[in-house]
Amino acid sequence: MDELEIYQKQGFGNQSGFGERPALLIVDFVNGFTDADQFGGGNIDAAIQTTKSLLATARATQNPVAFTRVVYADDGSDAGVFCLKAPGLAALTEDAPASQVVDDLTPVHGEYVIRKTQPSAFFGTNLAAWLVAKSVDTVLVTGCTTSGCVRASVIDSMSYNFRTIVVTDGVGDRAMAPHEANLFDMEQKYADLMTAEEVAAKITELAQ
Repeated sequence: MDELEIYQKQGFGNQSGFGERPALLIVDFVNGFTDADQFGGGNIDAAIQTTKSLLATARATQNPVAFTRVVYADDGSDAGVFCLKAPGLAALTEDAPASQVVDDLTPVHGEYVIRKTQPSAFFGTNLAAWLVAKSVDTVLVTGCTTSGCVRASVIDSMSYNFRTIVVTDGVGDRAMAPHEANLFDMEQKYADLMTAEEVAAKITELAQ
């Protein structure tokens, strides 16, 4: 019995499906993650370009859009254990160029920009309440890194009972092995996987 058969035998890998009111969540596509000397590398830049197209479709179909940024206080007063594991994160302050959303995805009026200090977009933020207020039932996730803040956000999204879709070509990681492994694991337990093209077609269909 191979590994996939084990998951199937135990009942994992089912579809949670696509609801009626999706929102696009763009996780940590900020300047520091486009630079391999800071936090970038791998397929992150390609995922940003894919997300650029999907963001245009989400805006055209008037779906809610939220972005996350990692933002710490200038004096480091809110830096915790996450910064012990990755000390460079503490440099991502409000005005730091590395912490700004990349130009290709610049938020527009009415889109929610979340400041966070932990991996998940939901932890210690108002994201869940904002999604509920928008009557959202499905969270479409792009961003980086697949194995880090994307995964943490996906698990919390599912935990809040949102149907959760990971956009496979809209998420990226600095190394491909954790990227692929985490896509597999999230599909088995927490989310559905769809390409950006498939998601764009679905949200366009819903808007008609």
